[in-house]
Amino acid sequence: MTARNGVRGAASRRGSVPAAFDESAFAYDRLVGANPGYHQHLRLSARRMRLPGDGRGLRLLDAGCGTGASTAALLAAAPRAEIVAIDASAGMLAQAQAKQWPSAVRFVHTPVEDLEKAGVRKPFDGIFAAYLIRNLDDPDGALRQLRDLLRPGGTLAVHEYSVRDSLRARLVWRAVCAAVIIPSGKLLSGDADLYRYLRDSVDGFDGAAAFERRLLDAGFTGVHHETVRGWQRGIVHTFLATRPPGAPQ
Repeated sequence: MTARNGVRGAASRRGSVPAAFDESAFAYDRLVGANPGYHQHLRLSARRMRLPGDGRGLRLLDAGCGTGASTAALLAAAPRAEIVAIDASAGMLAQAQAKQWPSAVRFVHTPVEDLEKAGVRKPFDGIFAAYLIRNLDDPDGALRQLRDLLRPGGTLAVHEYSVRDSLRARLVWRAVCAAVIIPSGKLLSGDADLYRYLRDSVDGFDGAAAFERRLLDAGFTGVHHETVRGWQRGIVHTFLATRPPGAPQ
């Protein structure tokens, strides 16, 4: 089965998503660069982690780094931290690695489920996961794993689309997908299937309240979320959660 065919059916076959991103990686930066606020919102979510001392002495994980936009946002929030950035898509990761990074940033080709096999050691002081959880077959298992990768008291920031709780957000999201995202994806990459998958996966993802409950069920505390400004208000959110300080490692 090709990556393109695998994307059809959206959430029913999420295992094919990394291959679909491989295929569209060459055009991805151009597409998101045309999205007003994309990089600004990632930086805002990273700042909301409130990492102390510019990240000095901290180990951070960028889970699902894609072409490196989320890595750059995390680096801007914590320029003195050690950052391990991972992604399951070799194509997206190659785009990220081709950019210039300080020596404290390291990229690893692995899905989040196989970190130990890839030689990535825990614990981390903070984890940033942008547009990741929605694309996983087992989001609850992944959240528990991310919790276990954190030091007690460490912060998880999930930067994600969530529209189910708001009729306005759903209507705006659908309109922007139809008028901008899907046609632009087709124009830049030659194929619109990945961007139809994006539309459908966001439609089917948790509302903000349901995702907060999912985080609580995974063992996090201090769970809350904040949205962004502009047309993506109520569409793009930062979900923040903490591994309980007294939790055993």
